[in-house]
Amino acid sequence: MSAQLFSHSQILIAGVDEVGRGCLFGPVVAAAVVLEKSSIPQLQEIGVKDSKKLSAKRRETLATAIKNRAISYHISYASSQEIDRLNILNASLLAMKRSITKLSITPQLCLIDGNQKVPNLTIPQETIIGGDKSSPLIAAASILAKVWRDQLIVRLAAKYPHYDLENNKGYGTKKHRLALQQYGLCFHHRRSFKLKIDK
Repeated sequence: MSAQLFSHSQILIAGVDEVGRGCLFGPVVAAAVVLEKSSIPQLQEIGVKDSKKLSAKRRETLATAIKNRAISYHISYASSQEIDRLNILNASLLAMKRSITKLSITPQLCLIDGNQKVPNLTIPQETIIGGDKSSPLIAAASILAKVWRDQLIVRLAAKYPHYDLENNKGYGTKKHRLALQQYGLCFHHRRSFKLKIDK
């Protein structure tokens, strides 16, 4: 596909990002968000930026605004069992590929956060290191993925109350690790990670 086409204002571009890579519990979640190139500045206007720099309430508000503006979006994941089988990098790329291929419309270019291209993707793609900070479209994807994953973990927290998941969202806080020592692993823990559950 030519550079001239990529410069066209109406080209459909997908921003793609994942969240939850460093967690001990739960899936890695990816989102793909499609907009026309000319519409991407609107994301900055409504305050879209790196999801880690936003409060949970602000992320939820922006997630709704992003969905309303997107031509298409999709959120997918790779389970903790897939992470254990494939490793976290390959599982993250799998979640990204699922989010792209399940879009209701095919973008002409995918902007991928990080330095690893999505394997066996037929759509042209460009990797951007720190893309969630420099690309509002990738940042939009990170917000959708983060909100979806956090809501999932809060629901799972009711089923697994010992691990303080509502507060740590699956990350390896001191309280989470102490609970692992006391109660052991549950179905959604990543067994390939160094969980240090020896008493």
